[in-house]
Amino acid sequence: MHPGAWWLWALALGTAATRTTNPLLLALLVAASAYVVATHRSPAPWARSYAAFVRLGLAVLLVRLLFAVALGTPVPGTHTLFTLPEIPLPHWAQGIRLGGRVTAEALVFAGYDGLKLATLLICVGAANALASPSRLLKSLPGALYETGVAVVVALTFAPHLIADVRRLRAARRLRGRPDRGVRGLLQVALPVLEGALERSVALAAAMESRGYGRTAEVPARVRRTTAALTLGGLLGVCAGTYGLLTAEGGTYGLPVLLAGVAAALAGLRLGGRRSLRTRYRPDPWGVRAWLVAGSGVAVAALLALASARDPDALHPGVVPLVAPAFPLWPALAVLPALLPAFVVPRAPEVPRIPEEPS
Repeated sequence: MHPGAWWLWALALGTAATRTTNPLLLALLVAASAYVVATHRSPAPWARSYAAFVRLGLAVLLVRLLFAVALGTPVPGTHTLFTLPEIPLPHWAQGIRLGGRVTAEALVFAGYDGLKLATLLICVGAANALASPSRLLKSLPGALYETGVAVVVALTFAPHLIADVRRLRAARRLRGRPDRGVRGLLQVALPVLEGALERSVALAAAMESRGYGRTAEVPARVRRTTAALTLGGLLGVCAGTYGLLTAEGGTYGLPVLLAGVAAALAGLRLGGRRSLRTRYRPDPWGVRAWLVAGSGVAVAALLALASARDPDALHPGVVPLVAPAFPLWPALAVLPALLPAFVVPRAPEVPRIPEEPS
């Protein structure tokens, strides 16, 4: 499977999550991504990062609720849960409060908002767990190769760090030493940092031996054209995206977005002339890749259509405080996200070596 297809699928699910605050639909998106990850992730260390992203999403949700309790929200409410001591602020800080009355409406509104961001993070974690970073780097255009290397190193740092922590804690438990608390954390942190430093030095040596950073000479006219196309394309993408997200820019948003994407792709094509590298056995973009990417795009498009036609179902109100409804056809629109679980072959399991009797 092409790694770009997994990223398009996951980013499309994240885009779908931004179109709704209904916790039932967000839970369906999380469940779909979790099922695909559980059935298709490989045993590689970077594939274990999904649980870390889930914890990060839960932490974001908790922080959003704590901010709502401490700083308040502009949502009016009548169901008071408790009252905190309020700290008076100067007149120039009007609209901000510290403490005061905490209502159920404010907490529910903050929970909806935090759950949307947590779902987006979990979808990105699914892409990290399914797509190999090294294979994704091979698929990038030549103009983005150096940037892609930096991004891949950043994405693989956390999974390797988590794997090192688990390995060291397991070793300490086997030796009968404490692996929890402040003492265990301090004794595990130093070997982890030492391993990260050794990995960084080895990576730098490998990149230098492979000629990383070597570029070809291109005419100045081509460089200026490349910069103009890339910058103009990115500005067009930003303006088109803003137009699609606003009600007033719905007429010009899509044409500007398509023009910006075309200009950016042309700039990347010209910029690839400076990269002196070849691809060994590139990953093909086959029928399964189209199905995986298309399933995610279909979910995003259907939920965007549902948010425009029935905004009350996808954005449940909190004033008055009511239970969120379960919209039937937007829920059915999430089901195509499960298509990769059935069209993509599962990764082969690594056989375990039986232990010898002692």
